[in-house]
Amino acid sequence: MDMDDLKNRLSKLAFNVTQNSSTETAFTGKYFNFFKKGIYNCICCNSELFNSSEKFKSSSGWPSFSSPINKDSIDFHEDNSSGMKRIEVRCKKCQSHLGHVFDDGPKPTGKRFCINSVALNFEKKK
Repeated sequence: MDMDDLKNRLSKLAFNVTQNSSTETAFTGKYFNFFKKGIYNCICCNSELFNSSEKFKSSSGWPSFSSPINKDSIDFHEDNSSGMKRIEVRCKKCQSHLGHVFDDGPKPTGKRFCINSVALNFEKKK
């Protein structure tokens, strides 16, 4: 990815989240309480990441999904920052930071993909 292009295209927050693994403030993201039907794409490379059918309400403050659109859309990385042991979620195509995955989601997956709104673009289903 061309960092200059990303800096020009993305907001400062979106760049910091996707390229520097920052986190947007809880309950402030545009997709936190957003439940239209469609696909959530990577803001950096436009890869399809999550389907709205897998999105659920959580009290975490960030958009939450029970699974990615497919197993090849994201990568997992161990994250020991901030004094915690977590699993980071990145876009498989461009390696942009998306958020983290936790084991407190709904059945059947039991997963909660906690994703920053600024790392996503929503594409409404036609």
